[in-house]
Amino acid sequence: MAENTSISTGAALRQLDGKISFWKGIPFGIQHVLAMFVANLTPIAIVVGAAKLPVEQSVWITSSALLVAGLGTVLQLYPIMAYWSKSADEGWRVGAKMPIVTGVSFTYVAAASTIAANPKLGYGAVVGAVIVGGLIEFILGLTARFWKRFVNPIVSAVVVTTIGFSLLSTGATSFGGGSGAKDFGSWQNLTVATITLIACLAFQVLAKGVAKQLSVLFGLIVGYIVALLFTFTGLAPHMVDFSKFQGLQAVSLPHLAPMMPFGIKFDAGAILSFALLYVVSSVEVLGNTASLAEVGFNRNPDDNETAGAIAGDGLISSISGLFGALPLTSFAQNVGLVAMTKVVNRKVILSGGVILILASFIPGFAAVFNSLPQAVLGGCTIMMFGSIVLAGVQMIAKAGFTQRNITIVTLALTIGIGFTQTSPNIFQNFPQLFQSVFSNAIAIAFVVALILSWVLPDEKHFLAEDTEVA
Repeated sequence: MAENTSISTGAALRQLDGKISFWKGIPFGIQHVLAMFVANLTPIAIVVGAAKLPVEQSVWITSSALLVAGLGTVLQLYPIMAYWSKSADEGWRVGAKMPIVTGVSFTYVAAASTIAANPKLGYGAVVGAVIVGGLIEFILGLTARFWKRFVNPIVSAVVVTTIGFSLLSTGATSFGGGSGAKDFGSWQNLTVATITLIACLAFQVLAKGVAKQLSVLFGLIVGYIVALLFTFTGLAPHMVDFSKFQGLQAVSLPHLAPMMPFGIKFDAGAILSFALLYVVSSVEVLGNTASLAEVGFNRNPDDNETAGAIAGDGLISSISGLFGALPLTSFAQNVGLVAMTKVVNRKVILSGGVILILASFIPGFAAVFNSLPQAVLGGCTIMMFGSIVLAGVQMIAKAGFTQRNITIVTLALTIGIGFTQTSPNIFQNFPQLFQSVFSNAIAIAFVVALILSWVLPDEKHFLAEDTEVA
């Protein structure tokens, strides 16, 4: 009898609307939140640092970021829908109705830091650009069915593959202890990360039934316990940062941006910079949605899912600006987690969204998650990010290894990843706006792939050339 229940629960986890108790789904929801929690807050810390805001304001912004991340996740799972006919294809959707987790995007960090550090603009100009730019992405989402046809499958495949490759360095950096860590690459960090990774793999191999799908959560718990032991024994006294728990209030209410000292400022230059980045983010969402549908449901996303995902990110980003936080996006890390666990149930992931919302009101709750060492997260995410690369390769294979597609993929990946990962200063003599947009590997790879898909002759031309050579 227990075995049948396990099979039933396992099947429900792999179905978007599978019947499962909300309470049974909580461990799986926690797994989604923990795997992305620090990544959700790191961009805030970087930009707030550039703006030199007081600690109190930083706490407000962090709480707001958790709140809107939770609300955005709920919106993507249970979208706002309206139809003007009986056909489900004729109407619009805000939210994808897919197992998407939203969080603060790294795409905007460089531009936001530059604007926030400018004494004439400050963090208020960042907030204004977030609000206006979000509305632009919202409109891009509602109109996606009209412009999506100009982005053919090989371009989407390139975007997904680039997302995966660009995250590998993030995973490796976390594995070593995190960017800027004084003990980066120390044997303590590498040991904790390795133990975490082994725990994930062992649990996935040895566990049975539904439990297999909790391998990441198990790895995080084991890694955190080991990190605590290293901290208490003095092997790595600062691995778990207990300062996260100091001076916390029992309850904290999010503040609206107009009520905060920095307020809202609408600057044309800041808005233009963010508008271009929102276009890039829309393409990222396009790729994330495609890869999520591939690894989660073994199919391509339909027009409503794609349009809804982009529109949902745009709307929640504008709301995020109203709360003084940064733009949100559909997390690529979530795609990797779905690829590993196959958990796509909306009710399950809803519990993760609810946890984010609760964390925004209870600082102590958030501090527990935020104290997770980078090495522990690196041990869990390194394999997840590799899964995204694999999803991109599978999409390339589905588009076909034709000579034309090979040319597009080769150039787009080489230029996109090479110009940003191996030679990040290649555009240092270009205007700041250009650098803000094209410091992103995904933006460059997308532009190169899109232009090549438009200008390269069709496959018949390549075949003709091969015949002539023969």
